[in-house]
Amino acid sequence: MRIFWTVALALVLPGGAGAQTDKRVVEDIVARVNNEIITLSDMQRSKGSLRREVEEDCAGCSQAQIAAQLAEREKSVLKDLIDQSLLVQRGKDMGLNVEPDVIKQLDEIRQKNNIPDMETLERAVTESGLVFEDFKAGIRNRILTQEVIRREVGGRMNFSNEELKKYYEAHQKEFERPEMVYVSELFVTTEGKTPEEIAVQEQRIKVLHERLKNGEELAELAKRFSDGSTAAQGGQLGGFERGKLDKALEDVVFKLDRGQFTEPVRTQTGFLILRVDIRYEAGIQPLEKVENEIMNKLYMDKMQPGLKEYLVTLRAESYILVKPEYADAATINSTPIVEVEPVKAPEDEEGKKKRKRFIIF
Repeated sequence: MRIFWTVALALVLPGGAGAQTDKRVVEDIVARVNNEIITLSDMQRSKGSLRREVEEDCAGCSQAQIAAQLAEREKSVLKDLIDQSLLVQRGKDMGLNVEPDVIKQLDEIRQKNNIPDMETLERAVTESGLVFEDFKAGIRNRILTQEVIRREVGGRMNFSNEELKKYYEAHQKEFERPEMVYVSELFVTTEGKTPEEIAVQEQRIKVLHERLKNGEELAELAKRFSDGSTAAQGGQLGGFERGKLDKALEDVVFKLDRGQFTEPVRTQTGFLILRVDIRYEAGIQPLEKVENEIMNKLYMDKMQPGLKEYLVTLRAESYILVKPEYADAATINSTPIVEVEPVKAPEDEEGKKKRKRFIIF
């Protein structure tokens, strides 16, 4: 089996039968991961995205600091692309369907940027210099990767009551809170409305209030019907200490328990319903109140080593080839260029074929 690292496109120049064929390199293959390839363009796009991420994460940093962070993170670009390819392929093998989530995320992007419809979003993406299908594929791969990690890594993590209690007792200061509430909203605007239109908006908020009373989820109602800037986030407003909310709202909200919501309230700009998502009394919170928070902390502590171990397993079961000059970037030791014949993989006890671990040409 001969491996060709360069894809050449033959362009026939005009000039009749005697014209020469001009073969020009149009793409370089950097690595192969099973039946998928990673190209030099893929690496360049990742580096471009990485620069934007570093600039956002390090707002206020000097150019020298940004350059230093960028240089450090660029070292793992190819390794990250290989790992993402492995996770995406694993998701496809598992038969995961994330298309509804892709459409949902595209629509959230559309709403966040005040774009009227999906066709306009596609034009906006294209005008920014991106191919829309590539943009969509990037979202799909990211969601697929997250779902594989959630199922294959996070799904295997269990925490005993003893672990939760031990963490709580060792970190009680972390769970000291002022009196505060986390709330979500349903909001319909009255700005620029005629008296007749305001009456319609008032009826809208009353209907939404009835739907909440009948058990419908506020987050879904907010995404579909709220006029507030928090609609795309399911109406989540965040946390407020006592004294930080409007006095009229505060007197009502701080009397509510978790899951309870206000009657429709008239404000200067519209009609509002607030629901209490979390409520903290002042002081160190009891274990049952912060149990989910502790689980999230333990989950994140174990996630990175768990993911690293899982990726090692995926690599060991996969067929990965890396172009020699990029071997260091893939954190794989390079070997001389050779030609090999396909090797039939032995079957394990379950009858599954194992792939060769690493072959570098």
